[in-house]
Amino acid sequence: MADKARMEKKADTKRVSAKAAKSAEPAAKSPTGKPAKAAAKASPARSAVPESTAANSGSAEAVTKPTLLSGGNPQIAKGYGDAPVQAYIAAMPGWKSDLGRRLDALIERTVPDVRKAVKWNSPLYGMEEQRWFLGIHCFTKYIKVAFFRGTSLHPVPPGESKQKEVRYLNIHEDDQLDEAQFAAWVKQASQLPGERM
Repeated sequence: MADKARMEKKADTKRVSAKAAKSAEPAAKSPTGKPAKAAAKASPARSAVPESTAANSGSAEAVTKPTLLSGGNPQIAKGYGDAPVQAYIAAMPGWKSDLGRRLDALIERTVPDVRKAVKWNSPLYGMEEQRWFLGIHCFTKYIKVAFFRGTSLHPVPPGESKQKEVRYLNIHEDDQLDEAQFAAWVKQASQLPGERM
């Protein structure tokens, strides 16, 4: 008799499960209108922390190299001061790191009281709090130096921009940097009102 009660209970459970499955919402559809594949549902959950970081997160020695975004631009957390800028420069790939150090030294030598920050994965240089006159960004084949009030510089830097006042200096690996001209642009730019960002 106990076996019969167990079998009836099992049958009731199966009927409830079947009803619940039928009343569940229809399967998700892809943008084409076809049902999504079951394999997509079964894919494993992904961690927000890279495995290499997660594995070492318990140790004080865990140091992660910055991720390089498209064009080799280092992904550096937003920060103010020299340290984040130096971290960005150190993470620049290949020849760009040496050029980054050279540009940073020229800027510091030309404007000794310059303020620094990294925002939007780009080093920024300015004179006042939150007012910036120059930014640097890595691309695949060159480094782009943005003068935010570039149209006011003499001579105007060669690279045009969609933004009215911005001008660019693109520096490729084999280009000879005219340090005197670069320093003159930096000095002029530092004396203009900075761009608020």
